[in-house]
Amino acid sequence: MPAPVAPRNDLIVCPACDAAFALQRPRHGEKAVCQRCGNVLITPRRKAGMQIIAVCVAIAILIISAAVFPFLKIDAAGAHNEVSILDAALAFSDGPLMVLALLTSALIIFIPLARVMLAIYVLVPLVFDRPPAPGAALAFRLSEALRPWSMAEIFVIGCAVALVKISSLADVSFGPAFWMFAALVVLVVVQENVMCKWSVWNALSKPQKS
Repeated sequence: MPAPVAPRNDLIVCPACDAAFALQRPRHGEKAVCQRCGNVLITPRRKAGMQIIAVCVAIAILIISAAVFPFLKIDAAGAHNEVSILDAALAFSDGPLMVLALLTSALIIFIPLARVMLAIYVLVPLVFDRPPAPGAALAFRLSEALRPWSMAEIFVIGCAVALVKISSLADVSFGPAFWMFAALVVLVVVQENVMCKWSVWNALSKPQKS
């Protein structure tokens, strides 16, 4: 029976194209880029952990607030109505469209919220030089697996396009929740650019002693 192969700590594999390179850690402010596809592999930054946690907390607050505050305000023929994202989703909660309502709510609210909560759960112990939380590796892996299904930014773009088309039929204006979602999209981009996933995995693979 062949002996198990020991993990290679001197190599790094690009998650986009599977190209393998000799591991060479860049200095703070620099970044390691895949020579084949240009994907960023390592982007170490000083005090990035606290910045990411602060951004995640802000995203969580914005998601929860945007779910209950008015998203759209519509005036047509003297009638006025305000609707939140949850109101719009619950409008289809009866009958066979209930599945669609649940999926819509998950993609634009619950999955993005779950991702930031998982990131906070993983990062807080690492930033404060504590051992990783129980199941931290699984939590971070789940957070990354949910990334393609986090569609808050797509929802905002779709709403903006739809409003342009119906603006001739009614007086439509954005509520506070729309601007919260717009800020949320910006913060999600900031989080993705600041977080160095290799650094997180490296910290999780070498737990520190308490």
